[in-house]
Amino acid sequence: MKRLENKVAIITGGASGIGERMVHRFSEEGATVIAADINEAALAEISKVDNVHGMKLNVASDEDWKQLLKTVKEKFGKIDILVNNAGISSEKPPEEVTIEDWQKMLSINGFGPFLGIRHVVPYMAEQKQGSIVNISSFTAQIGMGFNPYSASKGSVRAISKAAATQYGRLGIRVNALFPGIIETPMTKGLESTKSYVEQMVAATPLQRLGQPEDIANAAVYLASDESSFVTGAELVIDGGFSAQ
Repeated sequence: MKRLENKVAIITGGASGIGERMVHRFSEEGATVIAADINEAALAEISKVDNVHGMKLNVASDEDWKQLLKTVKEKFGKIDILVNNAGISSEKPPEEVTIEDWQKMLSINGFGPFLGIRHVVPYMAEQKQGSIVNISSFTAQIGMGFNPYSASKGSVRAISKAAATQYGRLGIRVNALFPGIIETPMTKGLESTKSYVEQMVAATPLQRLGQPEDIANAAVYLASDESSFVTGAELVIDGGFSAQ
C-alpha cells in the first residue's frame, strides 16, 4: 500500500520549486493532489501529472480560500491534507525595505497559511482527522536575516504551534518544516552570487545545499498516518546549519 493512498491533499505553491516536487511525491504515494497556485501556465503543466488537479489560488485572498476548499470538498468528498507551502522571497537590505514590501511578504508568507488553516479546520473537524504541514524556514529559528522574510516565516512557526494545541482535540495535526537554502527557482537570485553560495555550503555540516526532494520526503511523512502521534513538531532540514 502506498503511504498516501486514498488521501486528498492540497499543496499551495504546487506548480514550481519545492511545491512542485511535493506534488509529484504525493502523487507517487497514491494521493489525489490539488496543486494550488497563482501561476495558471504552470498549473496547466503540473495538471498533466497523474492524479494531480491544478487550481488557481491567491493564498492572501480570503475569498479564494473559501472557493477552493468548497470546490475540493464537492469534487473529491473530503480534505485530508493541507500543505501551506506558497511563499515569496526578497534579498533587499533592511534600509531598502518599504511598507509595501513588508505588507506583501506578510500577506503571502504569513497571512496565507493562517487563512488556509482557518478555512480547512471545519472540513477536517467534520472528518475528525486531518494533517496540516506548514513550510517555515531555518531563518525563523536563528538570528539570520533582519528582513520581512524572516518575520513572515517566524509567524508561520508561531501559528503552527498555536494551531497544533488548539485543534489537536479535533483530530487535526499541525506540524512545521524548516528548510535551509534549497535549490529552487526562487533561490536563483542567491545562486547568482556565487561567493555567497560557496560560503553557505562551506558553513553547512553536510556540505551541500538542499534539494526539493529533501523537503518533499519529510512532508510525505508528516502528511501520512505514519506520523499519527506527531503534532506541534518542528523538523529542521538545513544540512545541520542551524545546529552549530
